Amino acid sequence: MLQRPIESAQFRSSAFIAHLLEAGIDALIGTVGDALDNALMESQVGLYKAELIKPRRPWHGLADVELGTTEWVDWFNNERLHTAIGDIPPHEHETNHYAQHQPQPAAGVNA
Repeated sequence: MLQRPIESAQFRSSAFIAHLLEAGIDALIGTVGDALDNALMESQVGLYKAELIKPRRPWHGLADVELGTTEWVDWFNNERLHTAIGDIPPHEHETNHYAQHQPQPAAGVNA
């Protein structure tokens, strides 16, 4: 007999969502089958596997995978050029964003 799995009940509970909202966190949890249903995470995991895990096998233990993962995440955030953000690394894009959105001091106020 085929049993239907619980559909992320721990993440969809109303108590969990209420807790997020009380903490000022937007509960962006999609419903089953919509575009928010793990698509972004699955895409990221696919990149991770295609760019790191499969090409560098065989791995020689958990420590080897952890070190490789750390190096890949650093490269992904600080060196990899992303076409969607102007062919710059995400870290540079984020730095530029926050530099443009810093609150300006009021005129005549010395910091």
